[in-house]
Amino acid sequence: MTRPVHPIEAESYRRLRAAADLSALPPLSRAVAERIIHASADLDYADDLVLDEDALAAGLDALRGGAPIVVDGRMVAAGITSRAVSCGLDHPRVAEVAAADDTTRSAAGMRLAAEHAGPGAVYVVGVAPTALFALLAADAAPALVVGLPVGFVDAVEAKQALRDSGLPALSNRGRKGGSAVAAAAVNALLYAEDTT
Repeated sequence: MTRPVHPIEAESYRRLRAAADLSALPPLSRAVAERIIHASADLDYADDLVLDEDALAAGLDALRGGAPIVVDGRMVAAGITSRAVSCGLDHPRVAEVAAADDTTRSAAGMRLAAEHAGPGAVYVVGVAPTALFALLAADAAPALVVGLPVGFVDAVEAKQALRDSGLPALSNRGRKGGSAVAAAAVNALLYAEDTT
């Protein structure tokens, strides 16, 4: 079943495409880039995103197969409306583990979520660089990592570490990111799932 598109959304995409020509990108990369730019109204993402069509295809295949989606923050979860997600912060032991490990709740939550999700999950980090670092330290075997944490402290470094890890990933080079863009990236794949 095809997702209905409201006329305002259609007009928004028309204007986006007039402002930024992403037609040279492969299909999934273009869909993700456009949805991120649409969600943020930030054309700088056209040059800032690091897109890998094979990684996005692996993520789409995992989503089609029902892979769990694990997110680092409740606002990321709120933005993904067409599938159930697991938020590491909701793990009952997150505060205890964070205190014991002298780390953030986001990092502890991601570590706990990775222990329970199993291999082949899709991980989405849009809030906390510490969650992305924790995921990289875990033996998670993800199908895809959407690494778009925002911030002035370690966001750039966490995204670079993700790219250096060799894991199938989507990221950007700069400080920007956040819940809305991370959710938008996943939504682009979920909507592609409906139409491909």
